[in-house]
Amino acid sequence: MTDATIRPEERLAAVLARLILDPAAPPARHIAVGAASPIPAAACWLVKKAGHPVRLSLLHKRSGNPFTEGTRELFDLTGQGRIDLFFLGGGQIDGQANINLIGTGEWPGMGVRFPGSFGSAFMYMMTPRTILFREEHSTRVLVPRVEHVSAPGVSAPGVFRRGTAQALVTGKGVFRFDPARARFTLDSVHAGEDAASLRDATGFDYDAPEPVPLTPEPTPEELALLRGPVCDEMLETYPEFCARVFNRRQAA
Repeated sequence: MTDATIRPEERLAAVLARLILDPAAPPARHIAVGAASPIPAAACWLVKKAGHPVRLSLLHKRSGNPFTEGTRELFDLTGQGRIDLFFLGGGQIDGQANINLIGTGEWPGMGVRFPGSFGSAFMYMMTPRTILFREEHSTRVLVPRVEHVSAPGVSAPGVFRRGTAQALVTGKGVFRFDPARARFTLDSVHAGEDAASLRDATGFDYDAPEPVPLTPEPTPEELALLRGPVCDEMLETYPEFCARVFNRRQAA
């Protein structure tokens, strides 16, 4: 695989890694990644393999998993303020950074059922930094208002929460979130997209600079890490992902 054949998953992992290392954000010393999240996991390993001293707690890891009792320990750590960054997605995400993991239609999501909220509300409110991530970028997912709020993007005055969304990363672009205004600003568009295509594919309103920057492509160094040491770490836990994205398979 050459640099000319950058996969979308590699681009997204590099984007997430840069957001993790954003010097304007609170430091991410301990990052947790939930189940079935290979691209955020790749981003975290990219940060670590680049030499940054971060602790990774990967819930989906098949061996060497630090969580011997599953998510209970993750919630305990988060409640104690010992998780700095988490990733969340949603079947729907709106312009106030609310997420819906329940479903659509009348309660309890009788139209289309999503996986369920699980601990999303707790993690969203108790983690200092949350990066929202969803590969699909469409008006079906990015809506004016979620039909059910699994986890709120902002809270009323006097409601304790440690943090809010830092950004929303999709398969088409990157949005930054301003909790004071409860509003997104388009930060960049990925290769092949422009300001008009993002506006057409987004159901909520947002601010945008003029012109809209292009998302930087992964550097040769980032690609080498992703395709080498990062893939080595991920092969056991995400074999299908590594085979599809990096063309790497576990030895028989």
